[in-house]
Amino acid sequence: MPDEDVFASPQSLSDALAGTGYLADAGLATVTWLAHDLDRPLLLEGEPGTGKTALAEALAELLSVPLIRLQCYEGIEASQALYDWDFPRQILHLRAVQALAEQGASGTPEPLSDTTTRDRVGQLEADLFDERFLLARPVLRALREAPCVLLVDEIDRADDEFEAFLLEVLSTWSVTIPELGTVRAQTPPLVVLTSNRTRELHDALKRRCLYHWIEHPGLERELAIVRSRLPGVEESLAADVVQLVQRLRSDEDLVKPPGVAETLDWARAVVALGVSRLDPEVAASTMGAAVKYREDTERVRVALDRMLTR
Repeated sequence: MPDEDVFASPQSLSDALAGTGYLADAGLATVTWLAHDLDRPLLLEGEPGTGKTALAEALAELLSVPLIRLQCYEGIEASQALYDWDFPRQILHLRAVQALAEQGASGTPEPLSDTTTRDRVGQLEADLFDERFLLARPVLRALREAPCVLLVDEIDRADDEFEAFLLEVLSTWSVTIPELGTVRAQTPPLVVLTSNRTRELHDALKRRCLYHWIEHPGLERELAIVRSRLPGVEESLAADVVQLVQRLRSDEDLVKPPGVAETLDWARAVVALGVSRLDPEVAASTMGAAVKYREDTERVRVALDRMLTR
């Protein structure tokens, strides 16, 4: 589908996303449409497993453009997001230049003037910081390769300094490499930032972005997601799994309620066993697909009989 048709309206975008298997509600489709139309980054917050990362993947698939992912973590630095120099290759280059110089020398070389020496040193430095030795990291790649989708995943795991660096890039769509000059995106990439809200992000970054909080889907929409992603799963089994997950989220005080990704994994696990209904025994033996903490496992195991016989 051509880009102009996909983004003709929020509804057309929602319909197109549904074709990739991603079911967006009206609010999410509208804010995504606005992010594209206004060339603004989209900041998505919500519990893990609510489809934040999957939206970026669906957009890249829909638009047939590269998905460039920057996974954030504690201690990440600007160089790991922007660029670095290939030091091993630079050292090899220096050694090759030295070997050629020694090989070409015969007898006693004539003394070089200070100007000639400076010129040769300057040329060597320029060669060392040539484009061929540049390692482009995700942000620089996105600026160069746009149109693309840049996914900045779990920005809340990074520190304040990295957040400030990212804000500067998102404000200008450019970065300056001292040795090579300024790289500016001809077309701004479509940027999706995700946060699990392990910490509050700074207001400056939020002001730069369009914001949307993604809730866990309701029963009908989650069932529609399972049907869309796993069309081979029997209707009764899909309903059993989705209803159980919905009850786990609402009835139990879990450390980590299962997200949509866990719902899909649980359905796949039950199908792999070759059963068509979810009874307490099957649920207990496969709950590891959706419940990932020991405390939650014990709590859910006790409640399965009650939840599956409602």
